[in-house]
Amino acid sequence: MQEKFRPNIFQFTNIVSNAARVLQAGRILGIPAILTEQYPKGLGPTVPELGAEGLTAHAKTSFTMMIEEVQKELQALGSPKQAILCGIEAHACIACTTYDLLEKGIEVHIVADAVSSRSQTDRLFALSRLKQSGAYLTTTEAVLLQLVQDAKHPNFKEIQKLLSQPSPDTGLLSFFSAL
Repeated sequence: MQEKFRPNIFQFTNIVSNAARVLQAGRILGIPAILTEQYPKGLGPTVPELGAEGLTAHAKTSFTMMIEEVQKELQALGSPKQAILCGIEAHACIACTTYDLLEKGIEVHIVADAVSSRSQTDRLFALSRLKQSGAYLTTTEAVLLQLVQDAKHPNFKEIQKLLSQPSPDTGLLSFFSAL
């Protein structure tokens, strides 16, 4: 979610807003986040409104985020069995990363309202194909609630604050029947 993509990604502001809430929830719950940037020299840095301060941005040119540095970071985290993905573009970086994670036996949850592409057609077909490939499609609110599971969770009130406003519309409703 880099600066140069801002004018071209469908629903960029709302996608970043949703991804920021997922990132905040991860911090509250102690779930580590990994950040990559696609060719930052040409595409610019991660946008500040994502709230990714303090995360090391791994520069890459491949579409998958499963570069050597990320693989080492995953190993250091104990080789997680699940991953939650947010980002752009759905048909490129999200797709390639998902396929690589699935191949490694990692369960992938794609936050559909925190993922987009320049074209709605590419976004739709990417999400459809990723679902067919075994990834789970979810939403910002659903993933946050699934992470806490119960109103008795010690961090539920903090997560609930992130959900005080509904997620902004990111244009997915028109696709629902196709997925």
